[in-house]
Amino acid sequence: MRPYRLRYRPLGAPPLVPAGGVAADAAGGIGNGVPVPPDTAGGTAGQPAPMPTQAQLRDYLRGAGGKVGKSELVRHFRLHVDQRPALREMLRVLRREGTAAPAGRRSLRHAASLPETAVVEVFGTDPDGDPLARPVNWQGESRPIIYMHPERKGQPALAPGERVLARLKPIGRDRYEGRTVKRLPAESASRVLGVFQDGRILPVDRRARAEWTVPEGESLDAANGELVLAEPLPSYRLGLRPARVVERLGPMGGPRAVSLVCIHLHNIPDRFDADTIAEAEAARAVTAEGREDLRNLPLITIDGEDARDFDDAVHAEATGDGWAVTVAIADVAHYVRPGSALDRTARARGNSVYFPDRVVPMLPEALSNGWCSLKPDEDRGCLFVRMEFDTAGTKRAHRVGRGIMRSHARMTYEAVQASRDAGEDRFAALYGAFAALTAERDRRGTLDLDLPERRVFLDAEGRVEAVRPRARLDSHRLIEEFMVAANVCAAEELERLHQPCLYRVHDRPADMKLEALRQFLQAFELELPPGNALRPRDFARILDAVRDRPEERLVDETVLRAQSQAEYSADNIGHFGLALSRYAHFTSPIRRYADLVVHRAVIAGLRLGRDGITPAEAEALPDTAEAITRTERRAAAAERDAVDRYLAAFMADHVGATFEGRVSGVTRSGLFVTLDENGASGIVPLRSLPDDRWEHDAGAQRLVGRHTGLVFSLAQPVELQLAEAIPLTGSLFFHLLQGSPIPPGGRARPRGARSVASRSGASRSGASRSAASRSAASRSGASHSSRR
Repeated sequence: MRPYRLRYRPLGAPPLVPAGGVAADAAGGIGNGVPVPPDTAGGTAGQPAPMPTQAQLRDYLRGAGGKVGKSELVRHFRLHVDQRPALREMLRVLRREGTAAPAGRRSLRHAASLPETAVVEVFGTDPDGDPLARPVNWQGESRPIIYMHPERKGQPALAPGERVLARLKPIGRDRYEGRTVKRLPAESASRVLGVFQDGRILPVDRRARAEWTVPEGESLDAANGELVLAEPLPSYRLGLRPARVVERLGPMGGPRAVSLVCIHLHNIPDRFDADTIAEAEAARAVTAEGREDLRNLPLITIDGEDARDFDDAVHAEATGDGWAVTVAIADVAHYVRPGSALDRTARARGNSVYFPDRVVPMLPEALSNGWCSLKPDEDRGCLFVRMEFDTAGTKRAHRVGRGIMRSHARMTYEAVQASRDAGEDRFAALYGAFAALTAERDRRGTLDLDLPERRVFLDAEGRVEAVRPRARLDSHRLIEEFMVAANVCAAEELERLHQPCLYRVHDRPADMKLEALRQFLQAFELELPPGNALRPRDFARILDAVRDRPEERLVDETVLRAQSQAEYSADNIGHFGLALSRYAHFTSPIRRYADLVVHRAVIAGLRLGRDGITPAEAEALPDTAEAITRTERRAAAAERDAVDRYLAAFMADHVGATFEGRVSGVTRSGLFVTLDENGASGIVPLRSLPDDRWEHDAGAQRLVGRHTGLVFSLAQPVELQLAEAIPLTGSLFFHLLQGSPIPPGGRARPRGARSVASRSGASRSGASRSAASRSAASRSGASHSSRR
């Protein structure tokens, strides 16, 4: 394990740090420059062996068949200690190109193939009814899909949630053929979430097609139509698998059933244990002792109309030759100490999860909506960053400290924007600083996707009233720019203090994805620079080049899907999407555990209290980064799932209606489509397409009819009829109405389509993106700073 040395500065206000004052060798993150024990594994007679080639490293990882540590590579290739930095860079290249994947804290594994046998879990069935499975222990970026062979004659079919030891055979990129070697005990299988009906359980997971039967005496007295959680029972008989009801969750038709389904389906922890609640309720107000007094500084919070927790406040003022901006953040570290019940709970949750009808908070309400919330006219502890910028937005200096503050107003984005649009001067300094920061961002050249989100509006009874794109105002962007600037300062400060840092990193696209994208763009006479010269602005240039052209949507979708996912890491590789060499999350500790860890590191480095990061916590940063990256992605999947299920319930009243949409995904099983007017997504099954032999071209993301020559490709406009809506699973099924595909960029001919969105008050702008696009947007790292 890499040792972390905690260095402390004398007590007192820390000095201003000149912009760019971080040492150049700090860009590699904590660990660069740390002394390494002598290593005698070099070449003979003290001469180091030659560095292995990338091909040799790939071959070794492929042949290892499991985890490989850097020390093992050093020994195998007989490298000297001085060659380790070069080895790290070569391994980083392998990770970027997708050849190597992380395996645990300090190890890698070959990402291109699974072992010949592995434990897999069935998650659903394909259109022909054959089981689909995924490997249980997989840490690569793209999780393979395994097409399981039917079970031997006389054996019951594999059911969703069941785990087996399978023999695997590759049949394509990220695709395998599997045969059962051994069925694992039922207790290894996942729990079943579904609706109890006449002694059976109807699964709510859209990938699960098999029902379950509940033996007599195992129903827990569940009533028909009730949402239940069940666990599979052992059985080797033909027919439906048996399951035992272990928890009754309430009526499926209830107003809060949708979010409840998503919470359980995605294993979101939603209950606090007694110790965690007790610690939160024992919290009291901070005192001014040892803190800088900011109570006279007119800080304000700016959040959404429905926000309940306020974890950041801002202030800006003109300095004559620039702007001074202060960002104050709730001092969560004062209440959530390392090793406490609150800390264990917060780390396990990783982040808050937001649904249309509720929030599953990372911290109990006594803190998240109480002592840690920056309510107006109440004293609150904070960590703050004061930043100085010139008129062009270049940062000249910053200072980080711990203080006590008092919010002078609770503002909303809409109110601030309305004041600005009315020509009032109340927020002139905020918008002046924002304009300077925006100019600096434009010079930096960021990948600014700015993709609208869908917002579900519910009535008093929990039914969907409307689905509209979430507004994007300059007031939103103002706060985001201030938060980005504060996050950069936090990362710079920790590097200056030689403190461990939990970075927010975003890698450039993997080489394989870039090569596929280049081949795709050549058809439109568009080019990207070489990988080592690629910058975020190059993607922006591509998107601008096809603006208002017929292929705009297709290119837009393909470029977005090529991006990698942002994640947390103890090692710094920079943030590609934001074009920043160092970046950390600092501004939302109420709802993100990563920010809390960064706060603790700042407290330790500046000697601002005894509640800073501990040596044990610093050593465990790689594990923490991996864990909270998983919880973040779990939360995003649950939030998308909830919106899709609400939309399915909304669309159930409009079966038979016709809509304009576009192809948002192409698979061998059919087309995924997204409606223009409300962003609802569903599938056009392969069997409903015109009669032909359809071939799936995964590289070009299209289906091609061998006999008819018809082609359906990503982002292609289509006219659709809603054939079926299943609120239970959130599934929508469509039929294509036109006789032949519409040319890319064309419009579906009018068929008297009824406007669902217009009747509900929703926008017809078509701004909302499909689930596939939203996933790609999250991979780009461009939406990291948005606040709910």
